[in-house]
Amino acid sequence: MWIEITPVAKPRQTRSDVWKKRPCVVKYRQFADDLREAIGKAGFIVGNQLYMEFHIPMPKSWSKKKKAELIGSPHFQSTPDTDNLCKACLDALIEQDCRVWHLEAKKYWSEKGRIKIENK
Repeated sequence: MWIEITPVAKPRQTRSDVWKKRPCVVKYRQFADDLREAIGKAGFIVGNQLYMEFHIPMPKSWSKKKKAELIGSPHFQSTPDTDNLCKACLDALIEQDCRVWHLEAKKYWSEKGRIKIENK
């Protein structure tokens, strides 16, 4: 299932984030709420074997030529890390993410952000 949400990596949080409201934490919490809502509306039930595909939007500052070259290509050597994207999704969707025993994930450059989540 495709979810039209720009992926956000899970930030490292501290106790003070409860009242400090750092921008990265606020952005992550909004992402988690939006993801839960989208999954709920679709009626998708998260299993214990997952495939995730993250499409990361290209920066607006890039030239059209560079965007055309990289669209659909693997997103590597830059943040966000694939494991942090997976952690953000699992923490948002599953109360006990330890029940997921098989996880495959990829990330690609894209025109706009979206996430594909499937049970394996």
